[in-house]
Amino acid sequence: MNTSVPIVQIKEAPNRRFPKLLRIIMLYIIAILFLFPFYIAIVYSIKTPVETAQSPLAFPTHIAWSNYSDAIAASNFFLALRNSVLTTIGTVLLTITVCSMAAYMIARNNNRFYNFFYYLFMSSIMLPFQVLMFPLYKTWTELHLLNTIPGLIIALTGVQIGYFAFLYVGFIKTVPRELEESATLDGASRYRTFFSIIFPLLKPINSTILVLSALGAWNDFVVSMIIVQKKEASTLPLVQFQFFGEYTSEINMAFAAIILSMIPIMVFYLFAQKYIIGGVTAGAVKG
Repeated sequence: MNTSVPIVQIKEAPNRRFPKLLRIIMLYIIAILFLFPFYIAIVYSIKTPVETAQSPLAFPTHIAWSNYSDAIAASNFFLALRNSVLTTIGTVLLTITVCSMAAYMIARNNNRFYNFFYYLFMSSIMLPFQVLMFPLYKTWTELHLLNTIPGLIIALTGVQIGYFAFLYVGFIKTVPRELEESATLDGASRYRTFFSIIFPLLKPINSTILVLSALGAWNDFVVSMIIVQKKEASTLPLVQFQFFGEYTSEINMAFAAIILSMIPIMVFYLFAQKYIIGGVTAGAVKG
């Protein structure tokens, strides 16, 4: 006696296949829209000015690798690279230190004094940077911080501090207070409790802040343009801008410089992107 059950293939309804096909088409369109600027940047960076004018979107018939060497020489690329690295590292370290300590005090003290600073940080997120441009320039002029790497680091940290403090406060509220109480009973000070017990537990959010702060400092143009007017302290976004003049522009060398400046931060992002979503989600659990 044959007891096997025949397998019945259920055909997918046409009206269900169509939305799936539509989603695939939309994903391809979105991918093309996102990748198109990269294509333009790469193609323009290896084209001659003549080919750029004749066929802006076509791939070049002759690859002009000299654009890269000319861009490095014209922009003093390695000096700008050093300034960008120093600025990024300094901004990340200062941001993590200041935001984590401030957020710890806010999260562990529910009174008017610390609540005031919490809402002050929140208001800085909603405040347009254009409101701060002139006061920032005037203050930095009086403090002799213009055209200096430390001045740029402090300014970039101030711009980032509101949002990152908000993330830290939400994450620290998820850390049990019992860990701190045990350390206090053992005679540990507030600073030792924070750096020995709390700070190591902030690894997920620290990783997220590291990535986001590094990306923001590396790619910043507006704050850097206000603080820095001399080539000795210029970062990579600023030296790229010098290829665009009032009447003429070296667009091929500009895109070559852009590609060169993208390589370090893209490599860094590829290795660190997994920390972004997890840290932001964890920091937003409580607020």
